[in-house]
Amino acid sequence: MTDDAPTFDAPWSVGLLSAKIKGYIDRLGTAWIEGEITQWGVSGGNVYGKLKDLTADATVSFTIWSSVRGKIPDDLKQGDRVIALVKPNYWVKGGTLTMQVFEMRHVGLGDLLERLERLRALLASEGLFDPARKKPLPFLPQRIGLITGKDSDAEKDVLRNAQLRWPAVEFRVIHAAVQGERVVSEVTAAIHELDADPEVDVIIVARGGGDFQNLLGFSDESLVRAAAACRTPLVSAIGHEADRPLLDEVADLRASTPTDAAKRVVPDVSEELSRVQQSRARLGMRLTSFLANEIDRVEQLRSRPALATTSWIVDSRAEDLTRYVARGVELTGRMLERAENQVAELRAHVRALSPQRTLDRGYAIAQLPSGSVLRAAGQAPAATELLLTLAEGSIRATSTGPVADPHDGGQSK
Repeated sequence: MTDDAPTFDAPWSVGLLSAKIKGYIDRLGTAWIEGEITQWGVSGGNVYGKLKDLTADATVSFTIWSSVRGKIPDDLKQGDRVIALVKPNYWVKGGTLTMQVFEMRHVGLGDLLERLERLRALLASEGLFDPARKKPLPFLPQRIGLITGKDSDAEKDVLRNAQLRWPAVEFRVIHAAVQGERVVSEVTAAIHELDADPEVDVIIVARGGGDFQNLLGFSDESLVRAAAACRTPLVSAIGHEADRPLLDEVADLRASTPTDAAKRVVPDVSEELSRVQQSRARLGMRLTSFLANEIDRVEQLRSRPALATTSWIVDSRAEDLTRYVARGVELTGRMLERAENQVAELRAHVRALSPQRTLDRGYAIAQLPSGSVLRAAGQAPAATELLLTLAEGSIRATSTGPVADPHDGGQSK
């Protein structure tokens, strides 16, 4: 066999390819890596397991030989986040690649808390924790979406307590991993599925507590953002009172336990019936008091003189009416008397100026045939007919001509 590049006519053997792969991998040397233990099994004193990336979808197998196992912590288990010194090792006979572990220890709690706080600050700066964006829970949900572990105590607590409080309530349960590497993907998918269901009024994510590392999946950024974007009100019930995963911060309501979640999401039918009875009693008392007050007011109004007798208005106003009538008659008489006096005075003035008064004193008015008043003797030559108006009646006369005025030298006028 040759080390030249393989061809169709001169292919490599499987052994040569395996040897080349092993040689290349052996040159990589050791490296510190960080991940989450997703599988942990002991066989013949050796440990065989898998380590998953914390953010990406990548997994590697690892082996801890019995000679190294005594140097690592005894409490390592599935679900722990660890840092390990590994060296890639390609097993030629089986054609598998595994990481030989030389050292392994827990990720420092301080490191995890620091990362968690950085993510918390980032999400808070985006307003995802703002109380103003939290949605109110429905008073009486017809259907509740529940995300929890299969056959878990959390599931039983939520179902039992909710149905005890309101037997007619319905559930749509989606089982998901609540610990380990599948938490983020399965819980996120369940949130999306329930949020898309128009019959689900509220969503509960329930888990029965756990240590800090077991709850880290509920602080994953992608899961938290999915919960924040959920349009259906979401309740977080994944830890105890001291646990504060980031899901609690973005949830519309944080319940301390699954039992607490059931009590806060579903109203107690007996309590609600009691409140209804109390409200009806208070309403009845208020109506009775209101009606009694109104009856008293009506009685007070009816006892007043204005409503006690029907003739009080006429009786109380009769004297005023008599006085006003007498006053009106008096004023009318005075006005008429003054008017009569004025008319008499005007009549006297008119009469004094009237031609009739002149006629009454013996004078007469002579009118020519044309009807004009005779003003000068020359206007009535002899044989002129005249109409003489006297104080009483009129007569006709014929002029004999002007008469000479003795005081004017015999000149006629």
